[in-house]
Amino acid sequence: LLISLRPQPPSMPKPNSTSVAEFLFEGFSSFGRQHRLGLFVVFLTLYLLTLSGNAVILTIIRLDRHLHTPMYFFLSMLSISETCYTVAIIPCMLSGLLSPHQTISLQGCATQLFFYLTFGINNCFLLTAMGYDRYMAICNPLRYSVIMGKEACIQLATGSLGIGLSMAIVQVTSVFGLPFCDAFIISHFFCDVRPLLKLACTDTTINEIINFFVSICVLVVPMGLVFISYVLIISTILKIASAEGRKKAFATCASHLIVVIIHYGCASIIYLKPKSQSSLGQDSLISVTYTVITPLLNPVVYSLRNQDVKDALCRAMGRKPLSSQ
Repeated sequence: LLISLRPQPPSMPKPNSTSVAEFLFEGFSSFGRQHRLGLFVVFLTLYLLTLSGNAVILTIIRLDRHLHTPMYFFLSMLSISETCYTVAIIPCMLSGLLSPHQTISLQGCATQLFFYLTFGINNCFLLTAMGYDRYMAICNPLRYSVIMGKEACIQLATGSLGIGLSMAIVQVTSVFGLPFCDAFIISHFFCDVRPLLKLACTDTTINEIINFFVSICVLVVPMGLVFISYVLIISTILKIASAEGRKKAFATCASHLIVVIIHYGCASIIYLKPKSQSSLGQDSLISVTYTVITPLLNPVVYSLRNQDVKDALCRAMGRKPLSSQ
């Protein structure tokens, strides 16, 4: 009885187990060749549209002096970050669609996870900075140009990237400090934290706690800040006397709000869901949306719904801006 009550030591790698040198992506290997080729064409098209859309936004913001404002500075930073984010994931995924059962080295997997987390988290805090910018522009317009100066914008953008880098280092160190023995098939199309933790041949409770804590810091905290910003923004907009003024004020926030809802919504479903309710198949499906479709929404939403960007595109093509017609 005394022996049975003794605390059990943490599980250790099996004596005969071998250390894993590379992983194998399960990816879309269960799909037939024709389905995989169809997905390849669709994802490649979306990827090229994302790259070209972000390139157009960066070029327009750079060339048009009307867009040299804090709002579009953050939008250009978001476009660069989204581009780096997709480059870290999608080329590998496209290669896996053409050649199923693709392998990746331990170092390559750690590198991919690092850049995925860095730019993904950077996106979250850039969207928060954009929310703060909209709050200052609408709720405190008289001090807006003083508070949101060039130096403040650079500090917010640098701070976002710094948080992304530090959180990525924490996560990568936590995951790849674990031993990986016999299991080497990643039930995903890229290296992500939860699929990797499932492959570790030791207890991962502490790592799960670290992962959940990081998810709270990079999702719940920014979402809370954006929510507070928009509560104050909406209360201010409702106090505007004219209907035209209210419409114009809300139009400056609409594009950002759409991107925020989709971005945080998909990320929260994946990373804030309890482990007991986690399905790798379902997570992979949501990850496709988060890594392929969501990055495309940034240039699409800001191009189609933002009057300033549409006017800048018209000027770049030598046409009369739509707002002046």
